Amino acid sequence: MIAFLSGRGGRSLIVKGGAGTGKTTFGLELLERMGKPAQSYYLSTRVGDEALYRQFPWLKATEMRARILDAGKLFLDAVSAGGKSATAELPEAEQKKIAAAREMMRSFGEERGPPTRVDRTHLHALLKRNPMPEVENVYNRVEKALPEKSLLVIDSLEGVTHKYGLEMEEFVMALQKDLVEGSNTNVVMILEKPEAGGIEYLVDGLISIQREELDERRVRHMRLEKLRATAIGRPRYAVTLNEGRFEALGFLQPDHVGTTPPAWRPVADPDRFYSTGIPDFDGLLGGGFRRGSFNAFEVDVNVGIDDYYMLFTPTLLNFLSQGRGIIAVLAAGESHEKLRETLSRHTAPHVFDTRVRIADYTANETELSYIVPMARFGRDEALRAMVTAEKAARGPENKPFLEYTAFDTLESLMGDQVAIRMYFHGVQRTKLVGNLGIGLLKPGLLVSSEILNMMDTYFRIINIDNAPCIYGIRPRTTIYSISIDREKGPPHARLTPIV
Repeated sequence: MIAFLSGRGGRSLIVKGGAGTGKTTFGLELLERMGKPAQSYYLSTRVGDEALYRQFPWLKATEMRARILDAGKLFLDAVSAGGKSATAELPEAEQKKIAAAREMMRSFGEERGPPTRVDRTHLHALLKRNPMPEVENVYNRVEKALPEKSLLVIDSLEGVTHKYGLEMEEFVMALQKDLVEGSNTNVVMILEKPEAGGIEYLVDGLISIQREELDERRVRHMRLEKLRATAIGRPRYAVTLNEGRFEALGFLQPDHVGTTPPAWRPVADPDRFYSTGIPDFDGLLGGGFRRGSFNAFEVDVNVGIDDYYMLFTPTLLNFLSQGRGIIAVLAAGESHEKLRETLSRHTAPHVFDTRVRIADYTANETELSYIVPMARFGRDEALRAMVTAEKAARGPENKPFLEYTAFDTLESLMGDQVAIRMYFHGVQRTKLVGNLGIGLLKPGLLVSSEILNMMDTYFRIINIDNAPCIYGIRPRTTIYSISIDREKGPPHARLTPIV
């Protein structure tokens, strides 16, 4: 939106949506982000040819300009060869064509300097029916700010047109011709209904904002339907009105390649809790994960590993940085090499190799100290191997550790009944010794219903318009967007409520 409104010349934008979707908040956010105090106005009640080069600058950079100019010059030269009298002798239809051609040629000629007066041609036509002091005042303010570009937000179109008995189309046309095209003004028009009623063709940009319910929780979407002369790389965003601000969610994270990764600074654990490493998540849980608890995270099929690792990585790091270990069964698609690389970037050397153990049920042998190759063991050997792994995770201080279990791996390799029995014994161990259990569930698992009955907490991780989000079933919470903390950078994360 900022790129669209920052282009040369004025731009017009219609913002449409039902009641309570956030249109007014969006308009005010634009004023703050883009408008200068002396050049931005908020009017509240509760392509012309000149813009061609501004909207399509490639016409000047290629042979297209020469082609258009040559064709136009030839046409005008031909019809004006006999002078003005020759034009007057032509039929009226031909004279209109010539007048239109001359107007077009003026727009393709040398660019005029910035305007110093506001064009009021269309406004005067409307004023013949009714005086509109608010609108006239806005025109005067825009003219006073010239040649600087102004930003005008009208909230709402219906409010102005109903007040003065105007057709919406004629009022939008007046703003487009007088202010946008004639006076290089950005005009944002807020519509109080979800449909624009056929006036979309008059303006340069059109966005819509919707609100819906997802699992009895509020979700907001913004769709970029048209932004003339501006590339739309991504047409739809999840948005929130958290703290009265309009914020789009799910942006790609900045590239930190080449920067020195900071060491993780432990987040202190409250009494009876383990910190998640994410202050927002700790607050949501009332302090963090309870000691001796097992916590389920059901991950939707369209959520990527990097997305849910934004949530889990701070917890894993917070354990390792306090001398506590991890035992993990990774999900299909997860890589122990990538996990090691991620965690080792923010911890002391060799911490991962000495305090993390990954049970690999497909491996017969390995040279990696942190891999436990479970495929080569019988039942008794497997038990002894896991006891050894637990000792490494506990360390010499015999500290509690984190158990990360992906149940799709257990179910696919051992069947649902064996996986459930293993989980039951794991829950007993976790509660007995005060470990922290994190269980990862994928859609369609047979073990899900049995496992969820024994979980202390139950969260779902979903994707909304390319934004990874989480919400609690137990405890019940609203939906939160998961993102990298912009101030601290990765691996620090934050949760933003979608309200």
